[in-house]
Order: sequence, then structure tokens, then C-alpha cells
Amino acid sequence: MRIRDAVAVFRGQREFHMNIIGRRRWWFLLSGIVLALALVGLLVRGLNLSIAFRGGASLEYPNAAGAAIQDVQEVMAGFGRDDAVVQLVDGQDLSVRTGPLGEQRTAILEALADQAGVRPDQINVEEIGPQWGEQISQKALIAFLISIALVILYISFRFEWKMAVGGLAALLHDLLITAGIYALAGREVTPETVIAILTILGYSLYDTVVIFDKIKENTESQALVARETYAGAVNMTMNQVFMRSVNTSLTTLVPIATLLIFGGDTLKDFAFALFVGVAASTYSSIFTAAPLLVVLKEREPKMTEIRQRVLRRETARPALASVPDDELAEERELAPAVTRTPARARPQQVRRKPKKKPRSKRKRR
Repeated sequence: MRIRDAVAVFRGQREFHMNIIGRRRWWFLLSGIVLALALVGLLVRGLNLSIAFRGGASLEYPNAAGAAIQDVQEVMAGFGRDDAVVQLVDGQDLSVRTGPLGEQRTAILEALADQAGVRPDQINVEEIGPQWGEQISQKALIAFLISIALVILYISFRFEWKMAVGGLAALLHDLLITAGIYALAGREVTPETVIAILTILGYSLYDTVVIFDKIKENTESQALVARETYAGAVNMTMNQVFMRSVNTSLTTLVPIATLLIFGGDTLKDFAFALFVGVAASTYSSIFTAAPLLVVLKEREPKMTEIRQRVLRRETARPALASVPDDELAEERELAPAVTRTPARARPQQVRRKPKKKPRSKRKRR
């Protein structure tokens, strides 16, 4: 596609045309590859949990001597704490997050105070136990399971259970990819990250429900389904809503990207999870949920009969081929050809001119 044509499609001056449903195997393959990488990140590298989940200590103190972050990290590494997170707050104060201080508490405080040019009692120490993080995790899990159950009931009642399966698959697709990329990037999982995950859950379902509503509207036309098959009707629907879904996601991703670039360290972790999740949900609602719905619906006896009927019709009359489905094209190649007598072999019929009736001569009086 040329740049001019792409701009015209983006601005809505031309219709978008793509065989989305017919190429569903490619989309499933792409999703499988990304999910495999995400699982590698989760199982091999693992999530970098903050002290809010694994317990530890948060130290905050003024930086009177102007110590650099790297210098503070070297001090913490001297105590065997290479994983300590050091941040500069408002350009004046230092914040250090590390595991439980234990017996090293006095030595660590004196070393940090001496480096920053302050007294040890000026360091504000906040001990955080792992129980607080466990409570957050349990509440987030309960909220997630309740929301999933309510969503399945709603989609099954509003649409049908096969759409609920497609929506749930797209949702799990988005959450696994977000968590896996988060693990591969090595970003710290904070309570704000949990909030971002729950936000992704809502956005993914919103985008999927909007697309399913349009699919339901188009596939209720029996004439359209009988002419194009269910796959063809859904493919037509996806072309209608594609640019609408992309433009909606872009208007969401732009402020998130701004927050990711110019936000603070805490906001950057939140924005990173949100950015990945919104991008994944935009992809899954179009290339995962809808194709999976087609796979489930095409197994129904009624839809199978319609598909075979369209196949026979297109085999007999190739000029009427209209269903954009790669699988249907494969079936068409394997289907027995309908024998038709070539036009040249047919006996030509001689059209005889009708005999003119003789005019009756009138007698002259």
C-alpha cells in the first residue's frame, strides 16, 4: 500500500480492505510466538517484585553532600545489596529501597549518613513486611476473578457463550503478554503496576465488546450470512471497525507514551504496563477474539451447511466468488469440478426465419 493510500484510509477517505479472518492462522501463530516469549520471561527471568511484595526497608534522607546515585549503589553493594533501588527525589533527597536491614541496620545507616553529610538519625527508615504485599496480591486476585466471572455472564447473556470464550481468551492473551514483557524489561512490580493490570482488563473488554456488538448486528442478517458465510460476514465487519478501533487506541496511547517519557520513576512503571497492555488489547480484539469466534461458530451444523452451499455455488459459478477465506479457497481446489459442455462443442442451432403468409388478393369489383 502506498503512503498516499494509507493516509487516505487512516483519515477515513477510503475503505479499509484486508482478509483478516481468512488469514487467522497467521494471527494465531504470531500470538503464539509472543506468548511463548512472555512465558520465557515469566518462568526464566521472573518478575522483579518491589519491597511492597517481598518485604524490606525504605530509607529517605537529605543529600547534603550531593552524593551521586552510583555512589550510593556502590555503598549498598559493599553490604551485599546489589539489588538496592536508589532514586533522587526532587533533586535534593535520596531514596533507597532494599531488603530487610537485619543486623546490618546500624552499619548501613552510618555509611549512608557519612556519604550524604548528615547524621544517622536524619535518615527516615520505614520497615515494610511481606504481609502487606500479600494482602494486596490477594485482594487484586479476588477482584480479578470476580470481574472475570461477571464479564463472562454479561457477554453470554448479551451475546452468546462463544463470544464470551473469545473475549476471555483475548483478555488472558493481553495480561500474559503484559506481564511477560514487564518481566523481560526487568521493571519493578509495584502496587501501581497492579492498578495498571486491572485497568488493562477493563480496556481490553471494552474494545472486544464494541467489536462483538458490530459482529452481532451484521450476522443477524440471514441473507448476508447465506451469501458470504459467517466468516465472510465477520471479515466484512472487521474491515468496517478496524480503523475505528485503531484510532481509538492511538488517542489512548499518545498520553500514555507522554507519561512514559516525561513521568517520574513510579509513573514510568505504571505507564509502561499500561502502554503494553493497551497495545496488546487492540491487537487481540481484532486478530484474536474475532477469529476465535469464527472458528467456534463455523463448527455449528447450520454454518457448516451454509459454507458447503456457498462452496458448491462458487464451484459451479466461479464468477460469483465472494467469500474472503483462505480455507474456503483450499476446499474449492479440492472440490470436484462440475462438468460443463464447452461452448464450442455445443451444436449450433440454426435459427429459421418464419415463413411469410401470402397476402390474400382482394377481388376487384
